[in-house]
Amino acid sequence: MSTFRIRQAARILKHGGVVAYPTEAVWGLGCDPHNFQAVMRLLQLKKRPWHKGLILIAADFSQLTDFVEPLDKNLQHQLLENKNKPITWLLPARLNTPNYLKGIHSTLAVRVTFHAQTIDLCKEFGDAIVSTSANPADFPPARNVLTVRKYFRNNLDFILSGETSGFSSPSEIRDPFSNQIIRA
Repeated sequence: MSTFRIRQAARILKHGGVVAYPTEAVWGLGCDPHNFQAVMRLLQLKKRPWHKGLILIAADFSQLTDFVEPLDKNLQHQLLENKNKPITWLLPARLNTPNYLKGIHSTLAVRVTFHAQTIDLCKEFGDAIVSTSANPADFPPARNVLTVRKYFRNNLDFILSGETSGFSSPSEIRDPFSNQIIRA
């Protein structure tokens, strides 16, 4: 993937745009989690109610520390050691984490990605990004760029070409404290 295209996507995110990009299993829609208008636009595109909350994706755990309560080193290590499949963790949100990100929950869904291109995007952006599946509510997640274009036509600011990592289903969502799997 061209460094130029990743820089272009990151620049659009920094200016409040909504970007589509491949992740581990499906295509995602992303925006700047600090930009209320960008998040509201993303939710409108998906027809997703804000109260459900969103996922933040990051290149490394340090990009998530502004959003979640500090974790002890053992738990942080546990969250980062699994590289066999993508896992999104429900972690206690900081008090200042906006409701438009966490919804009605006291937790925030976060994932340190191992999709190389998405790592590069988060690094170039310099922060975590909102990451939700690229599909309108009640439609299956997009698994290729053609489906992204079909779903959203010309309503996205940028589509970062690439391939998913080939996983068959979106990331598992898990509570690290109870080890309960919320989404398999």
